[in-house]
Parts: sequence; structure tokens; C-alpha cells
Amino acid sequence: MAQEIPQTDEEWREVLTDEEYRILREQGTEPKFSGEYLGKDDDGVYRCAGCGAELFDSETKFDSNSGWPSFYEAEDGAVELREDRSHGMVRTEVVCARCEGHLGHVFDDGPEPTGKRFCMNSVALEFDDEE
Repeated sequence: MAQEIPQTDEEWREVLTDEEYRILREQGTEPKFSGEYLGKDDDGVYRCAGCGAELFDSETKFDSNSGWPSFYEAEDGAVELREDRSHGMVRTEVVCARCEGHLGHVFDDGPEPTGKRFCMNSVALEFDDEE
């Protein structure tokens, strides 16, 4: 379930691990092929590790061979897209619409029906099994 959102940087540092903080609050990226959810194919829901908001249904997950968990669609209103001009590239950053935590990036090379590839950091996600 969604929890209360920290309001200050100090509060975020208290509730997140160092790695979660680096990715969610400092727009970091986990190493390619290192994320715990990369090969996961269980039924369930992926939530924001920062606030617990529901982001992706496992039915939209696919193997993109990119090195990060990928989804072709986010839950309605769950994410916001922002222009990212870091690292000498122009990309579209994906952030949690509830807490504005950095999740990853979205690209236009995914499968039908959307053609999108939401390339996410496992560290930014939590998984709830469907029981």
C-alpha cells in the first residue's frame, strides 16, 4: 500500500537505503544485468520503492535484452515523463507521479500494443505477488 511521502531530503535518507536514495532521489542507474527483477516472471504488481504507489502490472513486463526490467505500459496516471538531457543524450525520464522518484527511462522501441519500453531500475521497484 502507498505510504506517507517524506517531505525533506533528510526524511528520504532515513527511509531509503543508500542505493535506493542514489537511484530514486539522485537519478542514478543500477548496473546493467544486476537488478533482482530482471528475470522475474511471477504474476503481481510492481510498486515504487519510495512511496509504494502501484506502477506496473506484471502482465506488461517483457524481456527486452536491455539489462533492466522492461514494461510496455505503466498503470494509468502512475508515472510522469520528463525530458532528460544528462550524459550528452536526450532521453525521456520516468518518475513516480506520487513521490517523483526516478524510476528509469522510456523508449519507443517496445512491443505492441504500445511500442514503448519502460526500462526501469529494480532498486526503484518493489514487487507484490498475486496470491
